[in-house]
Amino acid sequence: MTSESLDNLKKAAAFRAVEFVRDGMVIGLGTGSTAKHLLAAIGEQVRAGRKVRGVPTSQETAALARESGIPLIDTEDRWEIDVAIDGADQVDPDFNLIKGGGGALLKEKIVAASAKHFIVMVDYTKQVSVLGGSFPLPIEVVPFGWGSTAREIEALTKGRVVLRNRNGVPFKTEAGHLIVDVHIDRIDRPGELETALNLIPGVVETGLFVGRTNTLIVGTPQGVHIFHVPRK
Repeated sequence: MTSESLDNLKKAAAFRAVEFVRDGMVIGLGTGSTAKHLLAAIGEQVRAGRKVRGVPTSQETAALARESGIPLIDTEDRWEIDVAIDGADQVDPDFNLIKGGGGALLKEKIVAASAKHFIVMVDYTKQVSVLGGSFPLPIEVVPFGWGSTAREIEALTKGRVVLRNRNGVPFKTEAGHLIVDVHIDRIDRPGELETALNLIPGVVETGLFVGRTNTLIVGTPQGVHIFHVPRK
C-alpha cells in the first residue's frame, strides 16, 4: 500500500474520532501524522460554531491548532480533560501501545493520564500481535549520565539501545531530555516492563502506554473499525 493510501486511512480514522467531540469539551490534542488530520477536522467544527478548548502535547501541535483556529488552554495548572485523542506507533491485541516516534511521549502520557477518555486512532499497519520487533521502544532519559542509564536499560531489556539523533546531533525533547530507542524482539509483558524501566534512575518516561486506551479507531481498506475498551 502506498504512503498516500495509508495517509487516507489515517485521515478516515481521525474523522471518525472527531465524532466523539462534543460542545464545551476540553480535548487533549495528540502529536503526529494522524493527529494533523484530527486538528484539521476539529478546526472545521470550530469554524462552524463548536465551542471546545485544546491541550496540545507538543509545540508543533500547538502551532497547528492555532492555525486551525482551535482555542488552547494556556495555563499548565490542573486540567479537566474530557477526551484525549492521539495516534500510536504500535497497538497490541490488548490495546497496549508503543508511542514516542515523534519524540512527544512525555507530554502525550501526561495528557492521556489526565483525560477521562483516551482515544487512539491508527491505520491498520500499526496493529501487531506483540509489541516490539519492527518498531523500537522510545525511552526519555535525562542527559546527565545517560550512557549509564542506557546500560541499565540494556541489561534489563536484553535489547539494543540507540541514542536518537537528528541531523547528526542528539535529539532533545521539548523538556530538554534525550531519547534512547530500544530495539527489542518482543515485549510479552508490557506492564511489567513499563514498571521496571521507570525504576531505573535517569529514566523520565517510557513509550509504553499500558492499560490506558478506552477506544481504538482503526482505518483499514475495508473501512473504519471502532473498538471500545473500558479502562481497568
